[in-house]
Amino acid sequence: MRFRFVGRLGLADAVTVANAAVGFLAVVAAAVDLELAARLVLLAAVADGLDGVVARHRGSTDAGPYLDSLADVASFGVAPAALVAAAVLGAGSLASDPLLVGVGVAVAALFVAAAVARLGLYTAYDSDARETVGVPTTLAATILAAAVIAGYTDPALLTAATAAFAVLMGTTVTYPDLHAQDALVMGVVQAAVILTPAGHMATAALPAWIGEGFAFALLFLACGYLLLGPRFYWGDGIRSPPGDAGRRRV
Repeated sequence: MRFRFVGRLGLADAVTVANAAVGFLAVVAAAVDLELAARLVLLAAVADGLDGVVARHRGSTDAGPYLDSLADVASFGVAPAALVAAAVLGAGSLASDPLLVGVGVAVAALFVAAAVARLGLYTAYDSDARETVGVPTTLAATILAAAVIAGYTDPALLTAATAAFAVLMGTTVTYPDLHAQDALVMGVVQAAVILTPAGHMATAALPAWIGEGFAFALLFLACGYLLLGPRFYWGDGIRSPPGDAGRRRV
């Protein structure tokens, strides 16, 4: 028996599919450990950036843009929503605080719906453009995950932020693609946040505050792009390299 995938999907597609699997693990982890789930969301974001790098160097397939959007639904739509829903449910039960739980879960569902709609429109109309319309799903997921790791786990705050992102994903605010060097910096900081727990287990010499420090740095960078990108980031060289269409942070 031969798998249909063999010979039809490339290495970049394999990275994209792995991104979706990590998104599922984040959903499962959200019920057990919020910080672990948040780090898995960031790991998916690193994989999302890596598939574009692989596509540039090894080529991509016609299935790439569709796989990318499907994976992003799992990792940057469902997983962050599950993270927020878990934070809300962890703060109170339906019996003790029905309003908080009801609003929190409804907002998380709205976030998923907005992410699906945005990613579908992106794949259909904008995948070859040098910019993206509406707040990128990866950016929204990164900010929510970094906020949780930095200690901002108040359910009301997370619910408000999630609702804002759900609305912003549907707006016509236009974000230019990140320059390659800026995307690399973002990826390095994301990786540092992910790997800090392993560093703490390996050596006691690593300062206890460094993990939270990386999370704050990531939150600062991501929020800076969120607030300033549409107005101040435009410039020469923002077009994606040939062969990278559909493999950007969406």
